[in-house]
Amino acid sequence: MIQQTINNNLKEFLKAGKSFEAGVLRLMIASFKNKEIENKGKGKEAALADEEIIEILKREAKKRKESINIYSQNNRSDLAQKESAELEVLKKYLPAELSKKEIEDIVDGVLKKFNPATQKDIGKIIKLVLTEAKGGADASMISEIVKKNLNE
Repeated sequence: MIQQTINNNLKEFLKAGKSFEAGVLRLMIASFKNKEIENKGKGKEAALADEEIIEILKREAKKRKESINIYSQNNRSDLAQKESAELEVLKKYLPAELSKKEIEDIVDGVLKKFNPATQKDIGKIIKLVLTEAKGGADASMISEIVKKNLNE
């Protein structure tokens, strides 16, 4: 469904003459095609589920954020602005991010269920929180909150 929305928006952007947005969507569609080819090679179903598409979009958004940081550190504000604009286009197709409070509530619930014994359990807890958050949370933020709660 997300993939169909992106394809439809690409057509609309092209008709409206919005070449920048269309270019970003073309990059996303190329990433989807690459994943489909990868799945076909592994013997999986080629068609992508929405979860896989969200995963790809998050990966691309993360690349943009890293690029923005690097460009900003090296005084390349022109490139940082371009990456920032691309990130804004990508965010339109990502699920809404959970607030820090919502993530903390999920972490508290998982910690009560799981009752971790050691720091080694952090990875398991983060996985459980990510599945409960259903793609609406950043893994680094979850990791930070889990570590803070375990150290208390």
